[in-house]
Amino acid sequence: MSKNVVIVGTQWGDEGKGKIVDLLTEEVAAVTRFQGGHNAGHTLVIKGNKTVLHLIPSGILHDNVECLIGNGVVISLSALISEATKLIESGIPVYDRLKISPGCPIILPSHEALDAAKEIKLASQAIGTTGRGIGPVYEDKVARRALRISDLLDTNKLATRLTETLEYHNFLLKNYYQVDELNFDEIYTTLIKQRQIVLPLISDVSRILEKHQLKGRNILFEGAQGVFLDIDHGTYPYVTSSNTVSAAASIGSGLGPKDLNHVLGIIKAYTTRVGSGPFPTELFDASGEHLGKVGVEFGATTGRPRRCGWFDAIAAKRSIRNSGISSLCVTKLDVLDGLSEIKVCTGYKLDGKKIDDFPLDISRLDDCEPVYKIFDGWESSTIGTTSYDQLPSNACHYLEWIEDELNISIDIISTGPDREQTIIKRNPFS
Repeated sequence: MSKNVVIVGTQWGDEGKGKIVDLLTEEVAAVTRFQGGHNAGHTLVIKGNKTVLHLIPSGILHDNVECLIGNGVVISLSALISEATKLIESGIPVYDRLKISPGCPIILPSHEALDAAKEIKLASQAIGTTGRGIGPVYEDKVARRALRISDLLDTNKLATRLTETLEYHNFLLKNYYQVDELNFDEIYTTLIKQRQIVLPLISDVSRILEKHQLKGRNILFEGAQGVFLDIDHGTYPYVTSSNTVSAAASIGSGLGPKDLNHVLGIIKAYTTRVGSGPFPTELFDASGEHLGKVGVEFGATTGRPRRCGWFDAIAAKRSIRNSGISSLCVTKLDVLDGLSEIKVCTGYKLDGKKIDDFPLDISRLDDCEPVYKIFDGWESSTIGTTSYDQLPSNACHYLEWIEDELNISIDIISTGPDREQTIIKRNPFS
C-alpha cells in the first residue's frame, strides 16, 4: 500500500527541507512541489557536492523518480530554464524527469517590476520580499488575470492574454509607481522561445499522482518557506503570498486530503528568519552571532543574513496545530555544539501577563517578551553523528524535552549538511 508524506517547514523557512526531501526520495516514485516559486531555496549536499534548487523539486538528483510541479506553484520560465540548464550541464537529465501542471501561473518580467516598485514605495514598511514577482503573480491568480502554463499551448490565446495582463501592469507601473512601462514584443518573443522547451513538460499532475497511488507507489510532497510565512496563518503582513501549511499540498497538487498520510515538520534546533517581521526570540548577542556564523545563516535565494534566535516552543506548538504535523525532523543540531547554555522559549509576557500562544492581534507579537527555560550545553561535537546513542547526553536531554513539551516524536535528526549526516530514528514511510 502506498504512503504519501508531506514535508513542511515549521518556522519561518530555511529549516533544511531540501536535504530531507532528497534523503527520503529514495522511498518514492514522485516528488511534488505544491506552492511558492523560485523564492524558495533548497540546498542539497551529497558527498560534499552542493546543489541549490529554487523551483525544481529536490528529488531531481535521483534516477527513476518523477519530479512534478503542481498547480499551486508560480513559475518564472526564465528561472526554470536557467536552473534546468545548470543541472543538465552537471549531468542531470532534468527534462526526462520533470513534469509541470498546466494550472501553474507564469511570472512575467512585469510581475518582477511591480514587486520591486512596491517594496521601494513601502520604504521602511517594506515586507522584505525576494523581489522575484511572487506576490504580484499570486494577486493576478486570485484576480483571474494571470497567464498560466496552459496558455502556452495556443499562441493566439497567449498573445491575447499577455496583452490584457501587460496593459494592467503597465498602467500601475506608469501611473502609480512612476516607473518605466515594459514592452509587449520583447516579453512575447521570449515566451515563444521558452514555450518550445516547456511544451513537452506540460502534464496533468493530479492524474500522474493518481496513477502512482493505484500502483501502490509512495509520493513525497515538498513545501517551500515555512508555516509562519503562510498568507493566512503566518505573521501577517510579513508573509509570503501562498499557503505554506500542509493542507496546501492537496490544493496545490490536485490530490485530495484523504490521500495525505503523514506530515513531517522540519524544524531547526534554534530559530531563524529572513526579512522583516516579528521574531520574539531573536538574539543580538554572542549566542546569536554563534548561531549565524556556525550555522552559515545566509539565505540560499537572496544571500541575505538570517536573523537568529533560540528555539520557540510556543511557535512550534502552533505550527504543529496549523499543519497537523505527525512527527518532526530536527535540523542543525550540530550548530548548538560548544554553547555552554541553550535556551528555549516556553511562554511570552505581554502587558505584564504571561501568555502561552500568539496574541490575537498578530502585530503584537513584536511586543512579546520570551520566557526561557535554560539547558546545559554539550562540549563534544555532534557533527556527522548517525546514531542517536552516540549523541552527548545533554543533547539527548534537549531533544527529549522538546518531544515531551510539544507532545510529538522526533523521527529524524540532521547533524550536518550532507545527506549522510543524519540520524533516522523512524522512517516516515514505514
